[in-house]
Amino acid sequence: METVLLHRIFKKISPLLTDPAELFLVVSIEEQALLVCANDTIIERYDASTSRFGNGNRENSLKTPLGLHRIKEKYGAGAPPGRVFRDREDTGEEWDHRQNGDNLILTRILRLEGLEEGINRGGSVDSYERYIYIHGTGREDLIGTPLSHGCVCLRNRDIIRLFDTVKEGTLVFIDPPAIIIHERPCRSVHFTGIFGSGMSALAQYLRFQGIAVSGSDRFHGSEDTFSIRRSLEGLGCTIAPQDGSGIGGDTDVVCVSTAIEDSNPDIAAARSRGILIVHRSDLLAAIIATKRTIAVAGTSGKSTVTAMIFEFLTACGQSPSLLSGAGLRRLEQQGLIGNAYSGGSDLLVVEADESDGTLVKYRPEAAVFLNVSRDHKCTDETAKLFEMLAANTPWTASNADDPILASLPASMRFGRNSSGSWRPDREELLPASVKLFRNGVEYHLPLPGGHNRENLCAALCVCEHFGCEPSTLADAVRMYEGVARRFSVTTTKRNILVVDDFAHNPAKIAAAVRASRGLSRRILAVYQPHGFGPTRFLKDEYIATFRTAFQQQDSLYLLPVYYAGGTAQKDISSEDIIQGLGPVAFHAEALKDRDELMARLQTDAGPGDCVLIMGARDTSLPALVMKIVEMFGGS
Repeated sequence: METVLLHRIFKKISPLLTDPAELFLVVSIEEQALLVCANDTIIERYDASTSRFGNGNRENSLKTPLGLHRIKEKYGAGAPPGRVFRDREDTGEEWDHRQNGDNLILTRILRLEGLEEGINRGGSVDSYERYIYIHGTGREDLIGTPLSHGCVCLRNRDIIRLFDTVKEGTLVFIDPPAIIIHERPCRSVHFTGIFGSGMSALAQYLRFQGIAVSGSDRFHGSEDTFSIRRSLEGLGCTIAPQDGSGIGGDTDVVCVSTAIEDSNPDIAAARSRGILIVHRSDLLAAIIATKRTIAVAGTSGKSTVTAMIFEFLTACGQSPSLLSGAGLRRLEQQGLIGNAYSGGSDLLVVEADESDGTLVKYRPEAAVFLNVSRDHKCTDETAKLFEMLAANTPWTASNADDPILASLPASMRFGRNSSGSWRPDREELLPASVKLFRNGVEYHLPLPGGHNRENLCAALCVCEHFGCEPSTLADAVRMYEGVARRFSVTTTKRNILVVDDFAHNPAKIAAAVRASRGLSRRILAVYQPHGFGPTRFLKDEYIATFRTAFQQQDSLYLLPVYYAGGTAQKDISSEDIIQGLGPVAFHAEALKDRDELMARLQTDAGPGDCVLIMGARDTSLPALVMKIVEMFGGS
């Protein structure tokens, strides 16, 4: 093990040592070795073996957990070499050198307890509850290569010597393999803009893999980002102001998104230290390369279909991992941010964003293409990007009902169109849900709208390809929890429905309005345009969509254009869109601020109405929705 790496590990655990010279253990998965250390010096080295299933902390994964542990209990003092243990009990049996089954536990046991909450402690990642040991083995011939079902194995003479060296409470750091980015091994990643949905997902995923994570954000001290900051820090991420101070000598790489400008202080700090700077997509591409990845692409519905595939595969026992642009409610209920998860298998479901063109870097095992509409780019440009991703992917599924995707080569097409090889036999669009029938099985999704019918077709097509059994899939569809800010409906005491939706382009707005129409005859829509550039690009499409989506009894309120910082031409406003509408049958108004919005809704909304709040990226929107809900007597 390199001296620099050992120094990093010692720096991490030294605050927990009662004496700086106290012994601690390092298990190197890369080197298949166990090191006895003091300070940042190796005292003794043993050949070791970790899991043949790889590294990971999820229960039932049979993988070796990562991160900081301590020896909680010691078993087997005085037993002869080769004594067989079952359930930590001395059986009195001796290893005859022929019984060499994978699970044979011999001679001594050091039971480990994880010390990092959410990484190897608590919930379904608890190393202690997973019965992770350091122990002797009947496969001494394989020591030095991965062989176990999660534990760390040593030769029997070595486990005796180690057992006599350490004590209960001795710290053990199981060092993960580095992530390879641009052919460079990285163990410490700094995220500039870590509170962003895509960036926070990557940050969490790396922490689940034992990688050190730091980050900064321009909203470092904002109340709106407090919960996400607390969650990231709870996983061991170090959060700093966005002034370059979060980048240190241990930082291997700085990860940025398209939203980060070249003048950012973090970039200057990284350059002054000669630290590699990579785009978010490069890091995601590196992760995708390590897994059997399912990539979900499309200008609308990506987060929902990503969540569906993840939840459905999970319900079918396939234990996938997740990287998404939105929080899944089921994961939020587990205390997670909800947009990232580390499962026990080698499957990974990712949301492949086309907005900056970077998805062409990805080489997944499977990709699903949902639709193409004018959003961040023109439709022709987006379609070309999808063609390039499809060319990088062995198996693809494409929406047969989207005419722009008709020319995209696909292994399978889903939808109602006769060209589709995956089609439902029958379907029902209900006011608050969708039903599909296929091969005698009913799939009842608790979400409304024709767009969710398409989303469900996409998810079922993919999950069937990955071997999910129809009856189990049907149960998973019925129990689907949904995604935060994706048509989240709240009923209030004044009998006014409040719907929160992430819709931020014309196609998504039209879909959200259609779905709301199934809940209420009258819609009061609130939309906050996102960014001056996108608003300018989509102005005509906004106007055309608003004219056709809303009816005489409806109201449309536009908030000021959301500005996330940086340089931007502020030469368009919500008032420009309202003026562009011209005479319309419904009420349309651009408001100066949220106080004016609250006043309008207070007088305009009545029993039976649906208040639909739409907008993206702004971390304060959930608080606005909550304020509106509370105004109408909801909780």
